[in-house]
Amino acid sequence: MTTLTARIGAILLGGLLVASSAGAQSAPQPAPAQPPQTPGASNGRSLPRVAPIEPDYRLSPGDKLRVEVYKDAQLSQSLQVRPDGKVTLPLIGDIVATDLTPIQLRDRITNSLKEYITNPVVTVIVVESSPVMVYVMGEVMQPGSIPMRGPMTVLQALAMAGGFREFANPKNIRILRKAGGVLQSVDTIRFNYNEAVKGNLAPVFLQPGDMIVVP
Repeated sequence: MTTLTARIGAILLGGLLVASSAGAQSAPQPAPAQPPQTPGASNGRSLPRVAPIEPDYRLSPGDKLRVEVYKDAQLSQSLQVRPDGKVTLPLIGDIVATDLTPIQLRDRITNSLKEYITNPVVTVIVVESSPVMVYVMGEVMQPGSIPMRGPMTVLQALAMAGGFREFANPKNIRILRKAGGVLQSVDTIRFNYNEAVKGNLAPVFLQPGDMIVVP
């Protein structure tokens, strides 16, 4: 009788051990910690970043703008600065934009709208900026437009234009520049290449839209 009781106890004990082991194996395991995501990334792909416009950026022909007038969908417009440097808005008409910062253009639009709206709130956003260019014309190897990617001197622009042709007159180069930002008025700056390469002239830095004419 004792032997039978002992066998029954052993069987019951074995069953309990098996059940305990199965329960331990089926218990949910904690999920592995996920590595923190890097800002600007989603699903392993980097989100596109929009290059900010500098506060002193000056508008030029070709720039695409968004003008928002608070609570007025009809006056809010998507615009592009025309070759003559102007944009056209309802009520205001043509307004000069080139060579202004976005804040200066915003202020001009705001002042013009005060005649029609009480306390207008205007925002000017540069959606897409056009490349800033200078131009080299005349007796150079590669005349045409040159993009400005930072400060640029006349000597650098001439080098990018491939240098002079055989019969060029580098002593009498002219730089044509808009006077006071007015398209119809042009200043002429004389430049002597021979004196510049000797170091006898201070570097002459170009401005956007300058045209170098090599006779």
